Amino acid sequence: MVIHGLSNLSNGQQRLGITEPISLAGPTEYDVIKTRELEKYLQDAGLYESQEEAVVREEVLGRLDQIVKTWVKTISHAKGLNDQLVHEANAKIFTFGSYRLGVHGPGADIDTLCVGPRHATREEDFFGELHKMLLEMPQVTELHPVPDAHVPVMKFKFNGISVDLLYARLALWVIPEDLDISQDSILQNADEQTVLSLNGCRVTDQVLRLVPNIQNFRTTLRCMRFWAKRRGVYSNVSGFLGGINLALLVARICQLYPNALPNMLVSRFFRVYTQWRWPNPVMLCAIEEGSLGLPIWDPRRNPRDRYHLMPIITPAYPCMNSTYNVTSSTLRIMSQEFQRGSEICEEMEAGDADWDTLFERYPFFEAYKNYLRIDIAAENADDLRQWKGWVESRLRQLTLKIERHTYGMLQCHPHPGEFSDKSRPFHHCYFMGLQRKQGVPVNEGEQFDIRLTVDEFKHSINAYTLLKPGMGIHVSHVKRRNIPNFVFPGGVRPSHPSKITWDSKRSCELRVSGQNGQAEMSQGAVSGADDGRKRKRSEDNMDDNSKVSKSLTSLTPFSREVHEDRTFISASSACSVKFDETEVNNMGDQKSEKPSLQFPSGDSETNGSLRINRELDPILPVTDTSISNEEKLSSDKIISGPYEAHQHQAFPEEPEELEDNNAGSNQVRDNRDNSDSSISKLAVSEHPVISKETCSTQLCTNGGMEELEPAELTAPLLCMNPAPLPQKKPLIRLNFTSLGKASDKEGT
Repeated sequence: MVIHGLSNLSNGQQRLGITEPISLAGPTEYDVIKTRELEKYLQDAGLYESQEEAVVREEVLGRLDQIVKTWVKTISHAKGLNDQLVHEANAKIFTFGSYRLGVHGPGADIDTLCVGPRHATREEDFFGELHKMLLEMPQVTELHPVPDAHVPVMKFKFNGISVDLLYARLALWVIPEDLDISQDSILQNADEQTVLSLNGCRVTDQVLRLVPNIQNFRTTLRCMRFWAKRRGVYSNVSGFLGGINLALLVARICQLYPNALPNMLVSRFFRVYTQWRWPNPVMLCAIEEGSLGLPIWDPRRNPRDRYHLMPIITPAYPCMNSTYNVTSSTLRIMSQEFQRGSEICEEMEAGDADWDTLFERYPFFEAYKNYLRIDIAAENADDLRQWKGWVESRLRQLTLKIERHTYGMLQCHPHPGEFSDKSRPFHHCYFMGLQRKQGVPVNEGEQFDIRLTVDEFKHSINAYTLLKPGMGIHVSHVKRRNIPNFVFPGGVRPSHPSKITWDSKRSCELRVSGQNGQAEMSQGAVSGADDGRKRKRSEDNMDDNSKVSKSLTSLTPFSREVHEDRTFISASSACSVKFDETEVNNMGDQKSEKPSLQFPSGDSETNGSLRINRELDPILPVTDTSISNEEKLSSDKIISGPYEAHQHQAFPEEPEELEDNNAGSNQVRDNRDNSDSSISKLAVSEHPVISKETCSTQLCTNGGMEELEPAELTAPLLCMNPAPLPQKKPLIRLNFTSLGKASDKEGT
């Protein structure tokens, strides 16, 4: 097999990747010591499974391989194949994901793939006969087939070990025991679901081939997975990073620093991706066209690919973007977390921080003043499992709709995971933090009315083809003080905000430095309007500080549980939510203008200047004096990326609207999500981006929760397209190359 992305360096060492490494430097004594500390930290955190559990997993895989071999012989005989074909009939089990990469932890599931012959169908044989066989086995519990998923899967537990089983039907009468699925020819005459099912194994194997040191890669990846979970950015379905996304990011760092130990690889992970110029893609090898005509990621040919915000490309044919779920809000949050990690690693080198600091939990329920709460319920466990999977696959659409319908002015931070109130059976709850876009003027009394957006989202959710009685969804606006107790560890709300963390201390330092800088600026020799603006900014800061100081003295501990209407609204009911902009917690201002409120500003933007768009400069470049000039030059060249040219193309056609009812096509199709910073900047300079048709100054409250009441508008409920608003059209049509022209026209 030809492994693309391999070449030789001048010193004879094999080069992995599409560029030269940034540095070939080996580990220092400090790196050796810190790597040992990291390995011990991960061990103490319980990230490694016991030897006993590892043995059980091996036994489960061996038993599963026997089962599928028996299954394929059974169906071969039932289909009337001759004795020789029945005797040679075979199926084979492959693994992929965290287990195959060697970074799984205790209790993790095993991602497996069953490869079968051409006469073993997916619908009748895999989800029929094999499902029946598993159902009759006492070792198998919680069997749950999902045949209508984008990648069809059978989920179950075998001797207590969770297994996700996919199926690939090859165009072969006999599956050889030494089958090599890394060969592209294996995809010939395969259906789309087989290609998708094979992709996991092919990508995982290719990643392991393209890293210079597998053990260092595994330790670093285990560390980054732990970090992402602690910081709340581990969830592909929510628009953050999933396991394969992190594996590809870490593998690229291993290629760029082939002789580095995990300590240095972690530091360089944050340094490189803090400065990465998204949407330049992260690639482990060159994208190959292939000979089978399968679609690949190519923004030069495929208009939809141009609107992906954070492309991380899989290395196996057909190469795809593994992060099409990323939205402008989730990219903003991840960029801030990369920046935080980079700064902490610098402080660790100076002896001012440790691994505990890097892995501090992100206090999601202290970071915002306003949240969107999504409750779902069903009549039994099986229905809830199906309903949960459907709703989770669509939650990203709610984030996109809110960003789109508010022109990017209202930003969402989805929490990657669900909560359950034990007093309510068959119930799950999801939360999204809400905040106003930073760095734009706030008009007193302005509100975000997203009732129609929520109506549209609920309408698409209730269009579920397998909807059953009892399946319900309820969306409401809840303020921080009324977050229910069951979301907190042990069901106990903390009486005070979290202990002083690195984030809160950093916020305070930035505030002080920002004030000092503004004081110096105000004393400089500046003329006319500039001097007046700076004086006004300084006065505003003083006013804000006095207001926050007063509010700090009046803070009361969280004390009461939210009391809510537990009746779920049916599919035919219209419901709504209003969001008061004046209540939003402007976390970004804390860093530059306001004192710390004793909770991390994870949703902040440094000095309100962070912008994410198609012409993004390096995000807050790191000024670490320990970087050599050669390393910096190499890094700058690589970060610019091989596909930078496609950023500056004019996009003549508008991307399609979000396709809510197609679970397999949940890609970003709206260029407003990619350019919300630029569009918003243009729009707010002339008028507020609040629709008079949907804006309201009334808030209907029930205790502390903003209930969803019927919309008072006559616009019909649309399930595919947003309500037509006259001022939207010119904004939708704007593209990146025409923004300057539009600004000139407005100025004339």
